[in-house]
Amino acid sequence: MTSASPHPEHHRISPVFLGLVAIMAVSGWAVWYGWADVTGVSVFFFVVAGWIVSLCLHEYAHARTALGAGDVSVGAKGYLTLNPLRYTHALLSIVLPVVFVILGGIGLPGGAVYIERGRIPGRWKHSLISASGPATNALFAGVLTAPFWLHGVHDVPVAFRSALAFLALLQVTAALLNLLPVPGLDGYGVIEPWLSPAARRQAEPFAPFGLLIVFGCLWIPQVNDVFWDVVDTILRGMGVSELETYLGLEYFRFWEGEPQNVLLP
Repeated sequence: MTSASPHPEHHRISPVFLGLVAIMAVSGWAVWYGWADVTGVSVFFFVVAGWIVSLCLHEYAHARTALGAGDVSVGAKGYLTLNPLRYTHALLSIVLPVVFVILGGIGLPGGAVYIERGRIPGRWKHSLISASGPATNALFAGVLTAPFWLHGVHDVPVAFRSALAFLALLQVTAALLNLLPVPGLDGYGVIEPWLSPAARRQAEPFAPFGLLIVFGCLWIPQVNDVFWDVVDTILRGMGVSELETYLGLEYFRFWEGEPQNVLLP
């Protein structure tokens, strides 16, 4: 029977990740109490730190599921420490998604941890490994929106409420985009084990361009409109209004000026 990595350091949470959580907590506290002179700066750090934390959890979910399925190599690679610097492509996994959040306000899925698929038997296990990442984003979105669907946001400061809404929007967009059956994304990873060898060979050359394909499709107005309609529908189901996510983006882009005298129902 395959066992988990016996080295404690393979499972020890990285100080880098703990630092990100600390930044998220401190900036969230600053947003709540209006401690910073410019609230938007605090919102910016809260959202960026929270977004990177969610990326770490996304990749950890892949690695932890792979470990349970039989790939014990993920421990030695540092994937179980939640350290974003240990990912196969730090640029794709962290830097590029953060840049897209800053530029476009969208949670574009990032890079990857390297799973040794040959160690893992069974198609269902491979599908589960791929699905675990987007599922983590969906779970994180549920946690962030809990105050909304539990009707507990009425006394929450507008800036903090809006920051939660915007961060939840990023999680929903990341989950939806990552579940698209495009080579290179997790959605394709879910169905890939069930495809014929010929179909997999045909799709393989497109895997490095998966993100570009998705990004290009979002430039098509009709596709973009449908995508955001789906996102807004999901968020409304979680109790988050379009106004709250819009305000979150406005606070986040503090360099453009903050919204003034905003009242939310």
